[in-house]
Amino acid sequence: MSLALEDKQLNAEDRAGRPAWMEKPKPITQAAKAVTLTLTVLMVILPFWVVIATSFAPGDQINDNGGWALWPREWNVGAYDWVLSNESTTRALMVSLGVTIVGTAASLACTILLAYALARPGVVGGRIVMLMILFTFLFPAGMIPSYLVVYSLGLIDSYWSLILPTMVNAFNLVVMRGFFQGLPGELFESARLDGAGELRILLTIVMPLSKAVIAVVGLFYAVGYWNAWFNAVLYLNDTSKYPLQTVLRGLVTQGDGITKEFSNEGVLTQAPQAIKMATVVIATMPILLVYPFIQRYFAKGMLTGAVKS
Repeated sequence: MSLALEDKQLNAEDRAGRPAWMEKPKPITQAAKAVTLTLTVLMVILPFWVVIATSFAPGDQINDNGGWALWPREWNVGAYDWVLSNESTTRALMVSLGVTIVGTAASLACTILLAYALARPGVVGGRIVMLMILFTFLFPAGMIPSYLVVYSLGLIDSYWSLILPTMVNAFNLVVMRGFFQGLPGELFESARLDGAGELRILLTIVMPLSKAVIAVVGLFYAVGYWNAWFNAVLYLNDTSKYPLQTVLRGLVTQGDGITKEFSNEGVLTQAPQAIKMATVVIATMPILLVYPFIQRYFAKGMLTGAVKS
């Protein structure tokens, strides 16, 4: 009976040119998958489109529809002109760009150096340091201890308070360390035989081979700095130093009052909802523009870096 069953399975594979369990799905299954994927894509894209359409819609259409628009009756860029010409929002945009660029560069430098040191075998105290980092990953500090540390370092009302407390992320460090551990040890041995030091090995061998994981970790850091808003509320007393996301939160949560407060003339010439949506689009656009250039590294960097821990 077992021989007959094996023959039947072999015949099924021969007929389809593939294993029996890899047979082509039935038409009804394919249709169900297509409908499910279409609905999922619509649920993801529709909110983004509503945000974009509302930002371009005229104020009377937004008010008539209850605060949103599915398709602008006439395309109006007045909300974008208001946001980009307003001193508060443009200053907040520059703050966010500065914090993101400086913070991402500093975080990448610290993460690469620390991950490389912890990935090398025989490092004195490396295991203890790694356990301490994992401990902070599992048991993060609370709000009050973090504030007391920033306050004791004299960073209150300083832009560095938006960077230093989150400079090294434990998850990103573990991913990069795992990637470095996966590199062939023969490369390091041959480089040392040629007289190369650790810094030269890192700069000329490790980093060129680690473009994928560096791009992914850099994206994680950049998105984290760009989207951060709570640290500004916690550590900055001067509202003129707020980044864009904190200003955006004020626009969304406090509505017309804070919108008029940010207006140079005190008179709001655009619909508040259009201004909110335009600010959302401007705040989202930089990440959307950067992501396509490093998307090809994303899967490779994450999967390769997660092989070892």
